[in-house]
Amino acid sequence: MKNFLLITILVLCSAGSVWSSNQATTRESLEPTNNSLELQKKVFRQSIPSIADQFIGIPYELGGNPQKSGTSDNSYLFFSIYALAAQKAGLSYKGYLPMAHLLPNTSKVDENNLKNGDLIVLRDNHAAMIYWIDDAGKMYFIYASEKRQKIISFNSENPVFRAYWLENFKGYYRLSTTMLQPIP
Repeated sequence: MKNFLLITILVLCSAGSVWSSNQATTRESLEPTNNSLELQKKVFRQSIPSIADQFIGIPYELGGNPQKSGTSDNSYLFFSIYALAAQKAGLSYKGYLPMAHLLPNTSKVDENNLKNGDLIVLRDNHAAMIYWIDDAGKMYFIYASEKRQKIISFNSENPVFRAYWLENFKGYYRLSTTMLQPIP
């Protein structure tokens, strides 16, 4: 009888231990981990170049929404790129914000730490998005040009970059972490 009781206790303890470890694994798999969020943010940034390319050349229109009118201004351009990249990465983007409300939702970033999706902002708060940085460090920008009446792209080797953008430079900015969240 002692052996039977001892064996039963051992079996029950083992079963409880296995059940407990399975429960922990199940809980962990349901909760997003910090590594998962970092991977999603990496996918978000990697998606930006191909998404931005789709908008180059579309007509400029103040208040234009590319999904509805096929036209865009800077606010809708940035919103569209961020929202589509977030969707591709399994994240949700906070939502459309005009430039005046987007900039307070960014933080200044050092020029040696730039990533796809960061903004170059001028003193008058006009901005262009860095949509790609090549292996040599050359930056490619996109913005809605009212003067040219379309979405244009230029790079950091373009004379206009130095003559206009750097002459009126305020800083480089990155979306705050609150703007991108895991989809519940």
